[in-house]
Amino acid sequence: MPSFTSSSAVFVATALVSFCNFHCSTSFTPPFRGECRFFLDTADTAEWDDLLPRGLFHGVTTNPTLLARANQPCTVSNLHTLSSKALALTDEFMCQTWGSTADDMYRHGMEISAMDRDRIVIKVPVTAEGTKVATMLARSGVRICLTACYNSKQAVIAASMGVEYIAPYLGRMNDNGKDGFKECVRMQNIVDGLGSDTRILVASLRDAETLGDLAVVGLDTYTFSPNVARGLFDERLTDAAADEFETAASLGSVEFDLKPPFL
Repeated sequence: MPSFTSSSAVFVATALVSFCNFHCSTSFTPPFRGECRFFLDTADTAEWDDLLPRGLFHGVTTNPTLLARANQPCTVSNLHTLSSKALALTDEFMCQTWGSTADDMYRHGMEISAMDRDRIVIKVPVTAEGTKVATMLARSGVRICLTACYNSKQAVIAASMGVEYIAPYLGRMNDNGKDGFKECVRMQNIVDGLGSDTRILVASLRDAETLGDLAVVGLDTYTFSPNVARGLFDERLTDAAADEFETAASLGSVEFDLKPPFL
């Protein structure tokens, strides 16, 4: 009978770990996505059901305003319910802490993220008090997104703190007389110049075209509304071509004059 040596045991254990990593992984990130991360910015779970199966999204983002808009209570227990649903469909769930004091904000952040600290990201406003809370949470092992960013200089704060994300509000900056596009690009240049790995999570996008323009200049992380998500698919020529393919397939023969609109 062959002997079962310690090296054999190590081999078997390694093989089992590899098998589990390959077959039991919960990652929804496709292998060729690259560095980009798209998030669906809504607390409306009906929109999650419609849009998340399309495979574009790395995760879901919410905040108290979006919760109110979707008639979802801003409570720890409800955020646990929402995070369970979101994380069954994506890799990350972002939600915002709240409270009248730093201690309250820290407590809520810890309670919300307790379900899954690897996949739940806590959003904190990039204020003087907010950065104190973010530092406390980060030291407790919580992933952080600084939010409500309206000025490119705030990227210096995020990079220096070493947080994972900072979210500039591009559309709202435009509403307030700033050049939101320019501010977001400058933020990316700042974190690159500082050698930081902080991601610029562009928020408050109003149309799909702006997302494409930002991607051209190197930004790769976005959160956007269901309307913008649907706008990515809005192309009548593609719809016409798909309809013509279906018509051809239904005939069961190639013996006809097929002239797709793109030829």
